[in-house]
Amino acid sequence: MIPVWVRGKESLHIQTGNGKWKNLKMLSLGNSEGTGGKDISGEIIMVKSMEEYDKLPAEKVKDKIVFFNYAFSQSFIETFKAYGDAAKYRTTAASLTAKKGGKFAIVRSLSSAFDDVPHTGAMRYEEKVSKIPAVAIGSTTADELEALLKSQKVNAKLNSNCGMKGEKLSHSVIGEITGKKDQSIIVVGGHLDSWDVGEGAHDDGAGIVQSIEVLRTFKKLGIPNNHTIRVVCFANEENGVKGGIQYGKTVKEKNEKHIFAIETDAGGFAPRGIALDMDDTKRNQIKSWSNLFLPYGVYNFEERFSGTDLYPLHDMGIPAAELMPDSQRYFDIHHTEEDTFEKVNRRELLLGAAALTQIIYMIDKNW
Repeated sequence: MIPVWVRGKESLHIQTGNGKWKNLKMLSLGNSEGTGGKDISGEIIMVKSMEEYDKLPAEKVKDKIVFFNYAFSQSFIETFKAYGDAAKYRTTAASLTAKKGGKFAIVRSLSSAFDDVPHTGAMRYEEKVSKIPAVAIGSTTADELEALLKSQKVNAKLNSNCGMKGEKLSHSVIGEITGKKDQSIIVVGGHLDSWDVGEGAHDDGAGIVQSIEVLRTFKKLGIPNNHTIRVVCFANEENGVKGGIQYGKTVKEKNEKHIFAIETDAGGFAPRGIALDMDDTKRNQIKSWSNLFLPYGVYNFEERFSGTDLYPLHDMGIPAAELMPDSQRYFDIHHTEEDTFEKVNRRELLLGAAALTQIIYMIDKNW
């Protein structure tokens, strides 16, 4: 059972000193409650950091709209670190605003691009805190709003129909090639769901295609696999990880032996590395194979993390990993209407699939 969130119609307008209302491009954040189709309006106040907001007394926030204008840092070479740095604003802005009596929150999108494309993504509410709306605006809109707020009072008006609509039954999709020597399992996977505004081509259609391509390559080349190689297309990664959690529960219930699991959920760009979340003995063995990956441009085996859907397996002691594509363009389009099929380069996508197939081949023959 997965939570169902529906966006519906939505709009955000601002009003400056001339009295006219101007429409802004925006997206409600995933899992946000809306306004019930009614207008909610008030004066905007801006903060540029969590520390600045924490210093604001509640009376300065009460009945206001809080604009969290924290920019995606361009100083990180690895853009996922910039994403992690900024993500707390998206996930907590609504509850932080509600605690001090604010009406709703506006968040600067978690975007590496300098454009006017708003990014959605999951937010969450703290228990026993009022559920007020939270919306995101693009980078250029955020800059323009900041400039206005420095010179004048600005009001905002939000009308939205989003909200949670209970739960529904969903499914992960699984396919495998049975092992020829034993049925211990190697898992490769991505996730089926995406946010509603784009096609989810990089997040995570690319990972689904690459995972299926692993099985297709083994079959096409006639490679006999010692262990069962299983593709898992996980449900509900974006707003609950229910597919990954259920898969972990099923592994325990069936007492299935897993020897390795890898996820591809960082876009279909050219592969650059494989993160290894396991003990040092196994890490060092995989790192000793690194020269075999250089023809694909894969060189980085130093990171220690694994895919979100694999955390239940990792917590059971199963060695886990994640493919690391070049990340420089990923957060230009992540969780936006721009994440579409034509943004995926076929050759880069297949290089990632080849790297995945190779590490699974090496583990299948050596573990």
